Amino acid sequence: MNLSLPEELTGKTGLRTEEMILNVGPQHPSTHGVFRLVAKIDGETIKEAIPVMGYLHRGTEKLAENLTYTQIIPYTDRLDYLASMTNNYVFCHAVETMMGLEIPDRAEYLRVIVMELQRIASHFVWWGTYLLDIGAIGPFLYAFRDRETIIELFAELSGARLTYNYMRIGGVKWDAPPGWIDKVSEFVQYMKKELDNYHRLVSGNEIFVNRLTGVGTYSREMALDYSLSGVMLRCTGEKWDLRKDEPYSIYDRFDFDVPTSTDGDCMARYHLRLEEIVQSLRIVEQAVAQFPKDGEIMGKVPRVIRPPAGETFVRIEAPRGELGVYIASQGKDKPWRMKLRRPSFVNLQILPDLLRGENISNMIAILGSIDIVVGEVDA
Repeated sequence: MNLSLPEELTGKTGLRTEEMILNVGPQHPSTHGVFRLVAKIDGETIKEAIPVMGYLHRGTEKLAENLTYTQIIPYTDRLDYLASMTNNYVFCHAVETMMGLEIPDRAEYLRVIVMELQRIASHFVWWGTYLLDIGAIGPFLYAFRDRETIIELFAELSGARLTYNYMRIGGVKWDAPPGWIDKVSEFVQYMKKELDNYHRLVSGNEIFVNRLTGVGTYSREMALDYSLSGVMLRCTGEKWDLRKDEPYSIYDRFDFDVPTSTDGDCMARYHLRLEEIVQSLRIVEQAVAQFPKDGEIMGKVPRVIRPPAGETFVRIEAPRGELGVYIASQGKDKPWRMKLRRPSFVNLQILPDLLRGENISNMIAILGSIDIVVGEVDA
């Protein structure tokens, strides 16, 4: 019996395909929030991909114009809601810079400890959810188990588990309760050993390595053109970290490294975030050892906060890159203008270039490697 097949299926002319539009999100679990990606695909090849933002836009920058400076702090919690402590800090740091305030040592050490613990907790969420995106369930459970320890420490310190509202202009809201610093020290020692298990569980897995190596690659020049920061920049070999290059708070008192890679792919970004956890543990360990036994947690701050007329821009190294705050003041108790430089928003701009020409199976692996938080993308 002879079967006659159409020419397009015989390999003589190649398989004919048609372009189609594929919506990923805004309710897709792997978009990590209400984020939509409109992809034009031809067969399994992505011809074009357009990020559609704004589903979570709350107008924080505009709302700030009608809030006193202290009232703005809780709003920063809701931006990158996986790194609320760093959001709190950068805003307070901007106001303190305008007013020329001195921050007590004890408050600065508490700030550094919670910011680095927050960086670790944020990377735990990324590690667990990223591996969940590409098909591994177990790592997610381990990541959230260890993140829970940090969440409990923050709850003991601030009374909250996600949006902490802990920083204050001039210091911090509460002092560390008795025994809290010892608990932090115990966690650091535990986590230094536990990270080896993370690598044994995932990093050497042949399927995982082949899945990410060479995927989502870009150059240092491209990273700089897109104004990328954090791991998204350092994965191309650019050694830039504001904690080292433009030290703020008391980061100049600690010894730590800035890990980099020249591969520029998803695998490089994976390893760098795990290495950042190692460096954050080093910082916390030193901060705990140097922690002042007594002292104030709030500097001398006026009852009504009115920065002098003028403007300032400050930036810090947040878990996702450079987080900046611009404030314009007219000498009143509310800012005339506030503008945020959000690393998730900036880093996301490279996504269309990374996806163009890629196989659709790599879409989520590339998106996840950028590590966006949609609350910060939309603001």
